[in-house]
Amino acid sequence: MKKYLIAFSVIALTSTAFTSCSEDFIDTQFFQSKPQEDIKTIEELQSFVFGAYGTMRGASYYGCDFVTIPELRSDAMYSNNRSGYYSTVSNYTMLSGDAYASGPYTAMYTTIAKANIILGTSNNLTWGETVDPAKIASKVKQLKGQAYAVRAQALFDALRLFGQQYSGGTTGVVVPLQYNPSANMARSTVQQTQAQIEADFNSALTNLVGNANQVYSDKTVLNEFSVKALMSRYYLYKGDYAKVRSLVKDVVASGKYSVIPRDSYLTSWTLNNAASNSVFELAVGPIAALGSTSIHYKIAPADSYVNMPVKANVVASIPEHDIRSAIFSASGNAAGTYIAAKYPNPNGEDNIRVSRYEEVLLNGVEAELNGGDPAVAKEYWEQILRNRLTSYKDVDGTILTVDQQLILAGPVTLDRLKLERRKELLGEGFRMWDLLRWGTAIPKNATNGSVTANIPVGDNRLAFPIPLAETNVAGTLVKSNPGYDN
Repeated sequence: MKKYLIAFSVIALTSTAFTSCSEDFIDTQFFQSKPQEDIKTIEELQSFVFGAYGTMRGASYYGCDFVTIPELRSDAMYSNNRSGYYSTVSNYTMLSGDAYASGPYTAMYTTIAKANIILGTSNNLTWGETVDPAKIASKVKQLKGQAYAVRAQALFDALRLFGQQYSGGTTGVVVPLQYNPSANMARSTVQQTQAQIEADFNSALTNLVGNANQVYSDKTVLNEFSVKALMSRYYLYKGDYAKVRSLVKDVVASGKYSVIPRDSYLTSWTLNNAASNSVFELAVGPIAALGSTSIHYKIAPADSYVNMPVKANVVASIPEHDIRSAIFSASGNAAGTYIAAKYPNPNGEDNIRVSRYEEVLLNGVEAELNGGDPAVAKEYWEQILRNRLTSYKDVDGTILTVDQQLILAGPVTLDRLKLERRKELLGEGFRMWDLLRWGTAIPKNATNGSVTANIPVGDNRLAFPIPLAETNVAGTLVKSNPGYDN
């Protein structure tokens, strides 16, 4: 990795207000001097953790683009290119200078740089709350546990977007493990990148499991079980179903989360840090509101760019007696059906839901259907559907209860699971990745939602271009992805 990008991370650290986790946390009292200086206090270390979360919530990362791109390149949604958004992504005409490549890349490696600063900090810190060495050591472990998990997730995200595992190659991404502005690193292989992701997740658990400083009520702070939820996603994408089964069972057994009830489903999206199904979310709120750069402005039917409709067949696949059919709304500004209930705040103040309990259960269903226990898969499956469906009158006048619907639908299968993930996780940034890991071609969508081509797994266009600013540097070791202009 070249100097420029890591140096950018330093600038971001000193100029960003870290309004993560708690709105009353005023970070400006900490470390506004040069970040090269050693971190000396728990307060400073905490501020860097908040800073990493703050970068993750940016509009190029989880705040918008990294969530919307996998939906518009899928069988679920598409971009109508209103206001010029996502045209190169939809058309598969990206070049190495494309902002939809450079934006996420910079955000991911800025996140990694902040995590590396945290992980490279001495454990000999002071803390305004106590002078007890054991308590200080425990707090340092908790903060570093979060940093390991953040680095793992950012590397996983970078690997999916820029690595070649779906584009016919074996090259992964750059894997910096220390903060070093002068580093010039080559890309690791896919396997090497995966090994580091797994090592970081495991180190996160080592630091968090049994740590008295863990916070479970604050969904914006990673803890043992939210890390396990993220790990279940990673191992599902890797196809290690045994590990997924174990991780999901741990999250379920914790009893700290529950499927959002049907009656609360629509309003749950307005709850910041309070929904029972939220496992991990990135704090936004009014202070850090994303405004017109937010997810809302791409997917919503009003007060937005009205840019990303849902495909008609997807809308039709969710019957009226399923509460998820109520998330949709037509728009008066552009043809099509849009998502009104998810990320509904027009100011972009909604917290970013990185992990929901329903996703964890669906991960478990898929893992149980791949060499596990079908009865457990059915149990997870029904936890979701019993909170989505209601009784309804069939065409012949028969009242079908939820139990009858579940019986008539037959056993849980992988085909049904694939459709259920599309219904439950619609608009949340999963669909393209799901299709790719299942080996399914990715549709190339026209601006009216019709499919003009199918991009098979192995096509070089399924890996985003490495940004020109990363490869256009004398002596750089970073190789570009095939098929692009660098």
